[in-house]
Amino acid sequence: MIRRLIVILFATLLVAPAAAKTPAPIVLAAASMQEAMIDAADAWARAGHPRPVLAFAASSALARQIEAGAPADLFVSADSEWMDQLQRRHLIAPGSRTVLARGRLVVVGQAGGRSLGGLRGEALARVLAAGPLAMADPSAVPAGRYGQQALTHMGAWAIVQPHVVRAENVRAALALVERGAAPFGIVYATDARASAKVRLAGVFPPNSHAPIIYPIARVARSRNMEGEQFRRFLLSPAGQAILARRGFATR
Repeated sequence: MIRRLIVILFATLLVAPAAAKTPAPIVLAAASMQEAMIDAADAWARAGHPRPVLAFAASSALARQIEAGAPADLFVSADSEWMDQLQRRHLIAPGSRTVLARGRLVVVGQAGGRSLGGLRGEALARVLAAGPLAMADPSAVPAGRYGQQALTHMGAWAIVQPHVVRAENVRAALALVERGAAPFGIVYATDARASAKVRLAGVFPPNSHAPIIYPIARVARSRNMEGEQFRRFLLSPAGQAILARRGFATR
């Protein structure tokens, strides 16, 4: 996965217009940020800037890319833990880390399927354990970690765990539900909103898991000031409005 993403990034850079005076910033962002970051990159380009090169994957995979030396200017994680790891290794620029947005954790089902509203504990566990439950890998991916925390808090994890289908990121988990490979999946509310092939089946209480925070930071080795300017744009009222339109909670 990491090697493939590095190759994609280099290939993108090679086909960029040679005449560009300022290199486009490279942004590695959590998979759940896809639509919002594309919207922001388009707005930035319309303002006359080089359009950022975007790469999406699980925060864990992206953080490991940065550790491996992949080219990047900005990193947007779906949790604090992977950003903490890079910060401990001095791989993000001091003073550039801040909270970009916040999210909610939900259960999605196939379009036309049943709602899980009001189900808790064993009742919820029985429904989710009846068939495969798609979720991002809880051992590494933020969405999976949040999902495990929520199910544990509700007393359902022990029953549901054997039926979990672990996906490499939250969008891969969403795709399993879209294709009918799993009747339910745990994703972010913004993922559910981005797909017409699933329905919102239930929302986890905020106190059932750690707060879903998306931190952003400039990669320490970056020397492209367009990256810093794009970071500031994302944190500006205009950038925050773009995120809000895609369903993220902003400051």
